[in-house]
Amino acid sequence: MENATLIRKAARELYVYARSLAHEEAIENQDYIELLRNEIEEFRLLFIDWVENFDVWYYIKDNCGLFNPPGISAHDKDPDDDIPFNPDDFFDSEND
Repeated sequence: MENATLIRKAARELYVYARSLAHEEAIENQDYIELLRNEIEEFRLLFIDWVENFDVWYYIKDNCGLFNPPGISAHDKDPDDDIPFNPDDFFDSEND
């Protein structure tokens, strides 16, 4: 979700920049700006479909609370804290 937010922000900024360029007198061919805005709109529709396919229950708990699924609070215990981890199972300390 965080990456989707960054992508959305970049697309919106590009749209705003294209709109401000449309008011610049130095830009001779306004057709390119209209083409860019149309492509951004097409991307927006694809982005909506992409985000709708996210599995909200496949998540990493966000301690700031911005990207947690419904019903999960930043104050809740992180379920990953209960996962046992023994580094010796993964790293052979005898061969170091």
